[in-house]
Formats: sequence, structure tokens, C-alpha cells
Amino acid sequence: MNEPHDKTPLGARRTRQRLDILQHLSTAPDFISAQGLHARISRAGTLVGLSTVYRALRDLERMEQVDVIRSEASGERLYRKRSTTEHRHYVICRRCGRSEAVDTDIVEHWAAHLDQLTGFSNVTHTLELSGDCMDCHL
Repeated sequence: MNEPHDKTPLGARRTRQRLDILQHLSTAPDFISAQGLHARISRAGTLVGLSTVYRALRDLERMEQVDVIRSEASGERLYRKRSTTEHRHYVICRRCGRSEAVDTDIVEHWAAHLDQLTGFSNVTHTLELSGDCMDCHL
């Protein structure tokens, strides 16, 4: 029997709005803010509330389906659909916002062992890297 509340990758009811949010997030060329995603969806003709976009992004983050960074300029959270199941870190151009995934295995290894080194449990981390990309540096 097909349930009307089938689970989606968003961890919520399968609604057209939520599927549109996931689709637009998946096709965004780079990290995007909740407001930017809302505007993009609205321009495409889908009526969706900004609060729905925020809830969907929160669900995706909780399910580890998106990578989240904080904009150095505005401080707002930016989102991108995670292309792998692995936790990733990015270096972000502080001028144009272009991002590039970087190898941070040494940081991940260090963070994974902090509980043994400090006695803290459930240790999480945030790593933000920014600079000027080759195009903006010129």
C-alpha cells in the first residue's frame, strides 16, 4: 500500500514543495543561502514559503545530506547538496563565493581522537577556510 506520507531524502512528507527544494538545491552550482534558494524556487514558478525552505534545509542537515558553511561576509548559513556520503570541508572564495572541496584527513583524524586526548565526549567540529580564488586574485 502506498502511504501518502512516504519518506523523502528530506526526512519529511513527500510534498511537491519539498521535492522542488531538493531539486533546486541539487542543481545549484555552488553553496546557496536559504533565501537564495527560496528566490530561485519562486522564479521557477513554485509557491513555497521561506519557512518551508528553512525546515527542509534543517532536515537535510540533520540527515547529513547537505554541507553547510557560514558566509564570511554576511555570517549567514549556506547550503549545498552533499555529493558523497562523506563529511567534506571547503575553501571558499571570500570575493565571489566559489568553493572547492579540500582534503582535510589530518583534521578529521585529529578531531576523531579529541575525546581520548581531552576526556570530552561527542566532540564535533567546524572548519572554515577562505581565500581568494585564482580569478578574483588577479
